[in-house]
Amino acid sequence: MLNHYPLLTILIFLPLAGCLLLLPFWNRAAIARSVAFGIAAVELALAGWLYSSWRVLEGAPTKLPGYLLLEDAPWIPAFGIRYTLGLDGISLLMVMLTSFTFCVALAVSWNAIKERVALFLTLMLVMEAGIMGVFLSLDLALFYLFWEIMLIPMFFLIGIWGHGRKIYSTLKFFLFTMFGSLLMLLAIIALHLLHARQSGVSTFGLPELLHTTLPFATQLWLFAAFFLAFAIKFPLFPLHTWLPDAHTDAPTAGSVVLAGLLLKTGSYGLIRFGYPLFPLAAQALTPLFYTLALLGIFYASLVAFAQEDMKRLIAYSSIGHMGYVAIGIAAWQPVALSGSILQMANHGVTTGALFCLIGMLDERAHTREIAAFGGVWGKMPLWSFFFLIFSLTSIGVPGLNSFVGEFLILAGTIKQSPLVVILSFVGIVLPLIYMVRLVQEVLFQKERQPLALTDLNLREITILAALLLLDLWVGVHPAPLLDMIHLPVQLLTGVAP
Repeated sequence: MLNHYPLLTILIFLPLAGCLLLLPFWNRAAIARSVAFGIAAVELALAGWLYSSWRVLEGAPTKLPGYLLLEDAPWIPAFGIRYTLGLDGISLLMVMLTSFTFCVALAVSWNAIKERVALFLTLMLVMEAGIMGVFLSLDLALFYLFWEIMLIPMFFLIGIWGHGRKIYSTLKFFLFTMFGSLLMLLAIIALHLLHARQSGVSTFGLPELLHTTLPFATQLWLFAAFFLAFAIKFPLFPLHTWLPDAHTDAPTAGSVVLAGLLLKTGSYGLIRFGYPLFPLAAQALTPLFYTLALLGIFYASLVAFAQEDMKRLIAYSSIGHMGYVAIGIAAWQPVALSGSILQMANHGVTTGALFCLIGMLDERAHTREIAAFGGVWGKMPLWSFFFLIFSLTSIGVPGLNSFVGEFLILAGTIKQSPLVVILSFVGIVLPLIYMVRLVQEVLFQKERQPLALTDLNLREITILAALLLLDLWVGVHPAPLLDMIHLPVQLLTGVAP
């Protein structure tokens, strides 16, 4: 029965409808916050309902193998563009992550954003709609539209509510992402034309384009354009330089969404579009992908050692953690790919939590410099407890969520490339060193400045407790999520389910 309702359309357009609901309360910040959070909560409830129903949906197969829900309608027939949305286990996991992350981002910014509140909330809801569209689109033209929509609000979030060198960071973010997006647009148009010439059918639909026969050289050029766009968003070394600046100067909510979701659109794009459309080129460039991932892991860790700003340190650690996601995708093997997909969600929860914690501390101390702190455990025991737990998660301690994802990635990759796994194990040690240094200096070092710090309030405890429960659930019992993505992973990697 769920197939008879446009649930995927609702997931995308409900936040846009929420923007209209904000208009009567444009100058009433308290009500506007409640309305926006209510819309995000409804999105989360719908995502949770879909998760609770996924086994029922899997028992009623759609026209595309592995998909739980499909919606398809003509949009621009003259160009073969259709409004095609699809939900499988992978996109369902990303939808759940998106809806949860926006609830967290809106809650953590409740008191932090004091100016132009309604505009801020509107941009957040537009961005949620764009990200939902990216994870649900099965038409490349539609995917590209949502890909651009999700970037515009982040540009304004950093530029208006950011701090430090916010204009510099905004322009850098815009130029990097726009360059990659334009290359991908050219590749999408080229693929469309090649398919039309070969089949006589004008389409941007992913299921149809998957059957396009392309010479190896053509695959290589087209995959390079897709890969560059997704690698910038990932971000992979050496295309990562926009990320630390964007994180450092963005408001806390912007950093949470940036780490939790925007980076995942790059890895998701490779999994959903890059590898399936251009398998020969992807296989040929696997050594390059491994190399860039390993360079990112080592480089980001080494640079993180030198950081004195806590937010910038976590930004560099984020680049390193996404390097493990890249390794699992490059292996293109069921266990490794499952680990990468799970780790995308894990990273969103863990790094989002760390950015929340640093934002909460910054609101009280008005500084993020490591040298300004010391003895925080004695003044803020609750904050310190959560900071310690999520720091342990970040370094992959067993029993917490990151360990599961990284273990699956390395276990699946070891047959493909033992050397990559050995080097990856070395890379795991580096975050341990800089995170232990961060925890030691902030929580347990002798107090350096007489900062008046108050501990967490009920709203902040609720946010962090929800993140911690997810962390522990996946760390102890990841089977439900792995079961959910099992079939689409098998289909993507060509292994008979």
